[in-house]
Amino acid sequence: MFTGIIADVGTIADKQERDGGLRLRIATSRLDMTDVKLGDSIAVNGVCLTAVSLEDKSFTVDVSRETLHCTVGLEQQGAQVNLEKALRLADRLGGHLVSGHVDGVGDVLDFVNLGESWKLSVRAPKALAKYIAAKGSITINGVSLTVNQVEGTDFEVNLIPHTLQETTLKGLHPDSRVNLEIDLIARYVERMMSAEK
Repeated sequence: MFTGIIADVGTIADKQERDGGLRLRIATSRLDMTDVKLGDSIAVNGVCLTAVSLEDKSFTVDVSRETLHCTVGLEQQGAQVNLEKALRLADRLGGHLVSGHVDGVGDVLDFVNLGESWKLSVRAPKALAKYIAAKGSITINGVSLTVNQVEGTDFEVNLIPHTLQETTLKGLHPDSRVNLEIDLIARYVERMMSAEK
């Protein structure tokens, strides 16, 4: 589990093609690696991945073809990625509960400077739209955000300067594609309601 509060922006320093997927080495400058062990989960652009090797300022993960098919932002060497270590039970929950299991890929419609903040408009896949609610939570590329407005499959969030400074979201533009994870609670409520019918 994660919180959607990004600890560092890392870089895909190396990419190796492997049978069944990719092996990526992710370089980090601020992510504290001292308590990370082999097999630990680290969210990379909102995707929960397993550390298969560790160095002082980098870690390596294997990414399956299935994961690559369902997500964006993990295939380009040199790309910047949002990083977060898995939540410990004693940690503060600053964002919302995030599983690191991407539900779908959205399309950025607009990214507008409002002065003190930025408005990000995204179109979600139709199958996810019913889970997105105004004042609810959404994860975009691993970042926990509050939904301000929803209309059909389109929704808007506001980004404050701190979020832009500390994440890769500042590089988004119309036609960017983003990893989306819906609120975990919404997923379970929908499942319970459908099971009662």
